[in-house]
Amino acid sequence: MTFVLDDRSMAFTGDALLIRGAGRTDFQQGNARKLYHSVVEQIFSLPPECLIYPAHDYRGLTCSSVGEERQFNPRLGGERSEGDFVGYMENLGLPHPKQIDIAVPANLKCGHIPGAEGGLAAHWGPVRYTYAGINEIDPDWVADHAIDLQIVDVREPSEYTGDLGHIRDARLIPLGELGKHVATLSKDDPTVTVCRSGGRSAQAAVILEKQGFTKVANLAGGMLAWWQHHLPVVEGIAPH
Repeated sequence: MTFVLDDRSMAFTGDALLIRGAGRTDFQQGNARKLYHSVVEQIFSLPPECLIYPAHDYRGLTCSSVGEERQFNPRLGGERSEGDFVGYMENLGLPHPKQIDIAVPANLKCGHIPGAEGGLAAHWGPVRYTYAGINEIDPDWVADHAIDLQIVDVREPSEYTGDLGHIRDARLIPLGELGKHVATLSKDDPTVTVCRSGGRSAQAAVILEKQGFTKVANLAGGMLAWWQHHLPVVEGIAPH
């Protein structure tokens, strides 16, 4: 469903037409042929200068135009035929999103089905699932509940004892060695991964999830955010 301003200067294309892409049609009653005709016959009938705002973009882009997508969209633009598009969409080979079997029934019932909320949220803390596919948690909450958490710092030893210091009782396991030490960590305790800015620790969280850790989250913003929130550290000095 696309919402268009009265003067046709802007269109909000939801999950149908994305920037240089198109919404998936392999679940939630999707149909590649219907999507093709919806975009080509409806959205692409708008003026070329009409701005397009999709519901989301994993690269952080926010806006395109009808003219741009008609020319450059690799799935629907140029001379792409219905057969081209359907063949492309039917062979994406993408895995289904996490919790899709819970989210789709919830969507079809306006978000309210018995038991759905329990499957979509973490029970051990205010974890949020980012567009990058990572579970994150905020520094303030971690500081308040650190005694109940298994905190794993995946930086190098020189960083652990360096300027930013480390969170008290955080266990140092450099990212490159995490695989060898997984068995020494408890899968029962909520686990928070930490690094300088949240990049390496995000990867660490994914590694632990693949190893069967069901209660794991990345510290949002890493030790830099920890300092910004004026939270206590061991052996650290304020970053410049």
